[in-house]
Amino acid sequence: MKAFIIDRYGKKQTGHLHEMPEPKVGDDDVLIRIHAASVNVLDLKIKSGEFKLILPYRLPLILGNDLAGTVVRVGAGVRNFNPGDEVYARPDDDRIGTFAEFIAVKASSVALKSGNLSMGEAAALPLVALTAWQVLVETAKLKKGQKVFIQAGSGGVGTVAIQLAKHLGAFVATTTSTADIDLVKSLGADVVIDYRKDDFTTVLRDYDVVLNSLGNDELNKSLQILKPGGHLISISGPPTPAFASTRGLAWPLKQVLRLLSYGIRHKAKKAGSQYTFVFMRADGAQLCEITSLVEAGAIRPVIDKIFQFQDTHAALAYVDGGRAKGKVVVQMIYLLFMPWPASAARPLPNQSSYGRLGQ
Repeated sequence: MKAFIIDRYGKKQTGHLHEMPEPKVGDDDVLIRIHAASVNVLDLKIKSGEFKLILPYRLPLILGNDLAGTVVRVGAGVRNFNPGDEVYARPDDDRIGTFAEFIAVKASSVALKSGNLSMGEAAALPLVALTAWQVLVETAKLKKGQKVFIQAGSGGVGTVAIQLAKHLGAFVATTTSTADIDLVKSLGADVVIDYRKDDFTTVLRDYDVVLNSLGNDELNKSLQILKPGGHLISISGPPTPAFASTRGLAWPLKQVLRLLSYGIRHKAKKAGSQYTFVFMRADGAQLCEITSLVEAGAIRPVIDKIFQFQDTHAALAYVDGGRAKGKVVVQMIYLLFMPWPASAARPLPNQSSYGRLGQ
């Protein structure tokens, strides 16, 4: 099969298409023909080698962490999927590789695709939607009436997190550039701060939750806007000893993470707040919950650009430029799919008017 691989780690590595063996299918696996995948910042971090101590992949490595496609074959122990099913998934992080024609994924990580999404739209959701769910629902336990600050509202995680937070009944503040203010307002943001003009610490006060996806400066400044007992949750680091324990990392690496996160953990404790690092995981059951929200119209994907499979390197470079609105999709199979412009709002289409697209 054709796959997009890297032969070595490095920020300047562009990757290339290469013939690779078709994946082996275990008893609990689903073999999926991939119609579309999407690009995440995580792909860039893996490519540069940032996670090679935590995720020791074997090179050459097929990149890609999101997919939508059709089930080709199921393992002997799989009962809930059948060949021909249209599905989407975020593979387990030790079995990535969605920039390819086929992938074998644990059945427990897969969900049926919503009928009112094309393959391209479905491929844009798993990683960012699961991240938003695991931050806001699982970790923060966000409640109706609480206030949440979601950084980078026009990004992949931000566009979904705003919609999920509003569905949960929260009051939502976010940051974005001037060009994307209308977009994040259309997703439900109550307060929008143009980061080019204003410092969010001068505008926001007494927030219950902050979802940090940016750098150390924003991480430390976020503590200033939390109320006592507030929760700062970061998906960009630094990782904590608790994270190391859940990953089963070696003692020396656990101590390294303890040192890296000591500063923010200490500051949060001193401020009467809590700091948590979340590294999202594959979860088919949670993805089913997200599918229900998509079908109900509570969440819609926001897609910036579509690239063909042979241009995967260009898709990665575009995301690396830091200006993508929502998600960037890579299509392996030609899709009858025309995304709504990311700068415009639209209601999620229903099955009758849109379900045939991307089939």
